[in-house]
Amino acid sequence: MKRILVPCDFSEPSIQAFRFATDIARQSGGEVHVLHVIELPVIYNDVMAVSFEQSYMEDLKKNTEKNFKGIIEKWAEKVKVKTDVQFGGLLKTVGEEAKRIKADLIVAGTHGATGLREYTVGSNTEKIVRTVEIPVIAIKRAPKAVKNIVFPTRPDSDLEELTMKVKELQNFFKATLHVLYVNTPALFKADSTTNVAMADFAKRFMLKNFTLNIYNDISEEEGIINFTRQVKGDLVAMRTHGRRGLAHLASGSIAEDVVNHIECPIWTYRIK
Repeated sequence: MKRILVPCDFSEPSIQAFRFATDIARQSGGEVHVLHVIELPVIYNDVMAVSFEQSYMEDLKKNTEKNFKGIIEKWAEKVKVKTDVQFGGLLKTVGEEAKRIKADLIVAGTHGATGLREYTVGSNTEKIVRTVEIPVIAIKRAPKAVKNIVFPTRPDSDLEELTMKVKELQNFFKATLHVLYVNTPALFKADSTTNVAMADFAKRFMLKNFTLNIYNDISEEEGIINFTRQVKGDLVAMRTHGRRGLAHLASGSIAEDVVNHIECPIWTYRIK
């Protein structure tokens, strides 16, 4: 995690994301790239547009540079930070910037989304989780330390790439890994069967400093959220399929639901 991208609109969640990113960079010896994206209003009169854009964009850049300076002075001691202001659509710009700087990780603040808004708009961070191809940490509040990582999984699935990434994450933070299987009424399995599968999973991937857990709940989302609270998890690591369009509306995403409803940071990795 040497090159960390932080989309920042200077809201409290995005400042929390910046704080956490600087903690990671301080530990890894890496650098933080802070990106502020400004979506300009549409103006149809060409003469007005030229005059408006020059003054408006200059003011926006000045205010943004001032805000950058404030958070860097407060939170980024002994950390290399690069800043950038770009104009355009947020999702496209974040994706392009991540590729341009060859980012290892995106850390993005989120307010979460609830009620009708969750099913119609969602949060920008939820959309970033769904669309980018590198790990994303969605965060509401920066943890003091990451000592306990919750890893929801299905041990009978082929998740080698994901599991190796989670092991790297665990090693980086020197944390305990809580491997979690959520047993639901819709996908019920006997504990005796699951216990064997979990033990085989731990052996196959040579896990260290870990616990194996079966948790019964009405849904996978509820099980992940409730178990994480129970063990006082500092971070949840899980996969996302990155579904879009009708497929996303039909099946949803467990990762995105957890991002919207849990307080601790969520690390997600997109499975193609």
